[in-house]
Amino acid sequence: MKTRTTRTLLATATLAAALAACTEPPAADPATATPSSRSADAAAAPRAAAHPTSIIPRPAQTTPGQGAFEFGPTTALQVAAGQAGARKVAEFFARQVQALRGFEPKIGEGAGAAGAVSFELVPDAKLGDEAYTLEIRSDGAKISARSEAGLFYGAVSLWQLVTADGGKGAARIAAQRVEDAPAYAWRGLMLDVARHFRSVDEVKAVLDQMALRKLNTFHWHLTDDQGWRIEIKRYPRLTEVGACRVLAGANGRDAQGKPEQYCGFYTQDQIRDVVAYAAARHITVVPEIEMPGHAQAAIAAYPNLGVTDFLRAAPPVSPDWGVHTYLFGVDDSTFTFLENVLDEVAGLFPSKYIHIGGDEAAKDQWIASRQIQAKIKSLGLKDEMALQSWFVGRIGKHLEEHRRVLLGWDEILEGGKLPTNATVMSWRGDEGALQAAREGHDVVVAPDRKLYLDYVQSDRDDEPSGRFPVSTLHAFYEFQMIPAGLDAQQAKRVIGAQANLWVEHKPTYELVQKALYPRLDALSEVVWSPASTRDWNDFQRRLAPQFARYRAQNVQVSDAAYAVDFKVHDGQLALSNQTGFGQIRYRTDGGEPDANSPVYAQPLPAKPPLDLVATTFLDGQAISAPRRFGAKELANLSERNSATLKPCREGYNLRLADDAARDGGRDGPRAALTVNLIDPCWIYPAAELDGVATVQATVGQVPYNFQLWHDTDKIVTRPATLGGSLEVRLDDCKSEPIARLPLEPARKSDGLTTLQAALPKLSGRHDLCFVFASGGHDPLWALDRVSLKPAQ
Repeated sequence: MKTRTTRTLLATATLAAALAACTEPPAADPATATPSSRSADAAAAPRAAAHPTSIIPRPAQTTPGQGAFEFGPTTALQVAAGQAGARKVAEFFARQVQALRGFEPKIGEGAGAAGAVSFELVPDAKLGDEAYTLEIRSDGAKISARSEAGLFYGAVSLWQLVTADGGKGAARIAAQRVEDAPAYAWRGLMLDVARHFRSVDEVKAVLDQMALRKLNTFHWHLTDDQGWRIEIKRYPRLTEVGACRVLAGANGRDAQGKPEQYCGFYTQDQIRDVVAYAAARHITVVPEIEMPGHAQAAIAAYPNLGVTDFLRAAPPVSPDWGVHTYLFGVDDSTFTFLENVLDEVAGLFPSKYIHIGGDEAAKDQWIASRQIQAKIKSLGLKDEMALQSWFVGRIGKHLEEHRRVLLGWDEILEGGKLPTNATVMSWRGDEGALQAAREGHDVVVAPDRKLYLDYVQSDRDDEPSGRFPVSTLHAFYEFQMIPAGLDAQQAKRVIGAQANLWVEHKPTYELVQKALYPRLDALSEVVWSPASTRDWNDFQRRLAPQFARYRAQNVQVSDAAYAVDFKVHDGQLALSNQTGFGQIRYRTDGGEPDANSPVYAQPLPAKPPLDLVATTFLDGQAISAPRRFGAKELANLSERNSATLKPCREGYNLRLADDAARDGGRDGPRAALTVNLIDPCWIYPAAELDGVATVQATVGQVPYNFQLWHDTDKIVTRPATLGGSLEVRLDDCKSEPIARLPLEPARKSDGLTTLQAALPKLSGRHDLCFVFASGGHDPLWALDRVSLKPAQ
């Protein structure tokens, strides 16, 4: 989508003294650390003592006790007679234990017996609605809370302690007392299913993980230009037409090369099922129905909903990404449609809030329409911005009549006054949050550069597709909830935060998972734990057992924060990782390292042949997958991939999944290509050119399915040379080419093609600039990798 209650605090005490024995010196800041400093930190990481707690998010207060509790197959779960809510929580806990430890504890009623775990609702307890206490002694454990939600979160905490060692069978849990409550009421995740559809089972799996992070709001982005994903009984064409599109490029063709429809939507019964599934995990589902923009799929189904004096024909459901110009019209019949849709939506979702979008409403069609201009004049409005504010106000009034609260992106603040009870979701930095809070509106903070999950997590060669700049795990963890500039009273208007996952570049569920985890763990601590108790190194230690849980649950997770990076400089190979955390262990015989492999301490000779494999460990356990650095010849040492080459300009840099497999087929691994949408141009900095005779480049082409709105005229194209070529320029991208690699062989394949050309005799270090001179911008040509080969 984007190109870009009451706050409850439990009085807390610091855990610094309890954790002092198991924390290490601060890791290098990933934004400033050099490879050598990160490597030194990683090598120096000591083995830690046992943690007082392994709970994520970190509890408000944990007090270590004496001894330990033996939790095993004979441990009973007990609930008070007549407490149906407590029994539901105990049943959930038992199922979670079965899934990871391999046994399901029995549940009984009665007072807490020795050696048992008791679940107790205490209606008159002086606790918040989501607060709980967890008491673990050597003779048993007890969870108590005022509400079922609090009891549920206490059970989640106990489950994390029970599963911290990653083993099966009985577990030994250190005695401790946990007193806990959330810092914020809104702890959310948004999942876009309009761009790429996700099945009911996949959505439920995301809800499962949210519940185990104590997140309580699932924002479901159900409609957009690329798809309408919710059944509306009164308007069947919304899903008959609006739920299908033809994907761009090779993705949109079947095995015979014919156009192939990509479809998906949820029936109302499926919606009810997901809402009930979420509610059982104390998650509220907030639906989003976009208006007045991001409406192309709806207008494709019912063209009369659009700007009718501007449209010549119904548009297709869009295969493109970016800012579209199809807006809903503003006549009474369109509002009747929108109100009818919202009425059906309200009947499916009991949420207090209904999200109406309101963002990126490019008003070109409104400006060009005589009917729209006449409407603006008849309403006595200033301009199209004021018309959108009037539009939002009319929808807000309808929702208020149905006892619902309008929620929208921060553009709903523009053009006029918002309905009094409207809530603002601030995504364009902090400005929307500041304005909304100062005007007395509740705010959910979700700034794009800080809490968007579609941004890449590293500049590694194996990083999946996504947007730039890099958004690291550390950056998520350091997010500050209250924007600077709010006073104490205004700050109370910030009811929480959420991370948003737009899926233009996440077409598979595996990519969705890797975008979510472990950054969602970091977010959970930001919105649940008191800011004063956050500790980055401690969080990373608690993340190690969490990685083991993910593996046991068969959940895909990104290890970009700990994956080993390799850098060759002046004949030396340096190893590091993004966070500088843990110990890097390696082998030089091509085998996978284990806890007994050598610890990396200083750069190694970079002399082919090389087959080095390295993994990051913590306390003897791997926290990254092994990564290989292989070099059979000197040319391999010069290889740079598109992620590590320097883009010639900032803005619109994306890492795009190729629309075909590397070999050009439909199946098989696909390349992720880092490219700039305005100017596909790359710089190989300080290339060592002594003895280099040949440049070799692997290139690919992807469809240019991007709508850049008013930035379209900024796209750079270069006249085709040799029928289209990749040009190599020395020192300056405006200099004359020193080599041209014809694209003709690459035009024959949807996959990757390796090209080669001779270079003139050069010496010393020089920047090399790579640009495509193809005569157009569609297809979008992109580099996969470049290497420099010496004379034979």
